[in-house]
Amino acid sequence: MEYIENPKEYYPPMHSVEHILNGTMDKIFKCGRAFSAHIEKKKSKCDYHFDRNLTPEEILMLEEKVNAVIKADMPIYEEFMPREKAAKIFNLSRLPDSAGDVLRIIKIGDYDACPCSGSHVHSTKEIGGIFKIISTSCENNILRIRFKLTDNK
Repeated sequence: MEYIENPKEYYPPMHSVEHILNGTMDKIFKCGRAFSAHIEKKKSKCDYHFDRNLTPEEILMLEEKVNAVIKADMPIYEEFMPREKAAKIFNLSRLPDSAGDVLRIIKIGDYDACPCSGSHVHSTKEIGGIFKIISTSCENNILRIRFKLTDNK
């Protein structure tokens, strides 16, 4: 399996899931993308500006929506865009100036798009697992979602 490679080396399937989770969180809760993330092969976490913990029903809904995108076999691809144009579409506050004047945008079908320098699979189906939220917590208006990929069983 070949991945969309780049210098920022996360485990590509989990990194692609992080993008899907971020897009889903913003679509459902209008909270923006995670402002902090730690992506690992075994488990990962994302932190969002949010004023409460998620309910069990919301956790289940998130899992279902993320897994539906994974199963949809959406293409994951890169496009390049001038920074000036990207600034009108995306929040670039986390990007360093060293990212340059032309930014790499990772797109997941028509579901999600965001500037990124990390490695990804080429299709959501290549993620090869089921997204599962391990736990959530909320302290000082920061919602932390811990998640993993399980076997396809």
